[in-house]
Amino acid sequence: MDPLVFVLVAGAAVLHVTWNVLLKTAGDPLRAAAVGMATAAAVLCPTAVAGWLLVGRPAIPAESIGLGVVSGALEALYFSFLAAAYRRGDLSLVYPLARGTAPLLAVALGVGVLHERLGTIGFIGVACLLIGLLSLQRPWRFIRATGREGGGAAGFALLTGVTIAAYSAVDRVGVRGTQPWIYAAVIWASCTVFLWGYVWIDWRRTSSRAPMAAPIAPFSALRAALGGLITLGAYLLILVAFTVAPLTAVAPLRESAIVLASGWGAFRLREAADRADALRRLGSAALVVFGAILLAID
Repeated sequence: MDPLVFVLVAGAAVLHVTWNVLLKTAGDPLRAAAVGMATAAAVLCPTAVAGWLLVGRPAIPAESIGLGVVSGALEALYFSFLAAAYRRGDLSLVYPLARGTAPLLAVALGVGVLHERLGTIGFIGVACLLIGLLSLQRPWRFIRATGREGGGAAGFALLTGVTIAAYSAVDRVGVRGTQPWIYAAVIWASCTVFLWGYVWIDWRRTSSRAPMAAPIAPFSALRAALGGLITLGAYLLILVAFTVAPLTAVAPLRESAIVLASGWGAFRLREAADRADALRRLGSAALVVFGAILLAID
């Protein structure tokens, strides 16, 4: 692998985990996501318009704009599910579940809908993903459903994975009709609008109920804005990586963020009950990444 690809994708993974750590510790993950995406859109959209003018105002297909809006709506839904999961569960559990679900869904759609076939390596990859995800969440413990690892977090994390698979499928089609940076600007702008709509709905819903428990940390708009710029940087690094390497090289390395997030949550945020639990979470996350790699090379 070209060392440049490793640096780009590894850098993007670190930035993406950093953004998720900020969301988890923001006190209000949904509002933090809205502030972050709005900040990134304020930087990206004017830049994209200026670039579009400089290259001679090329025509932008209506289909690409429409798909960009659909992708933005799905990404806003992704953030709402992710925020709900972080409100209920640990970073070291939610992040691997959310990111690891998407490859499984892609395989299910490919085999069940498109009638694709998996090789031996692919079946081993699916097995590793399933074992890793089950080991992380341990659903058999939900019978007690009163601990920190409640089923609510797992459910929202799985829904997050569904939206990742959905907007990824939309983007594969939409980005082909125009320049990636123009398409990205449409996504960021539409996502910001939809996401603030979700924030308003969430505020109306929670304000009509009894006061909720105090947030785990005071909300910081500055940290949220910084997080938005960080995730924009991660996205741009991945775009550059795609220009110099194939998807099969970029995608598996990108999933290394799962191990980083699980390790940070388990050890740095002290989410694990003890050292054995921390190592279990880290090992399970590594198994999820290994399964994703096997599926990518099958």
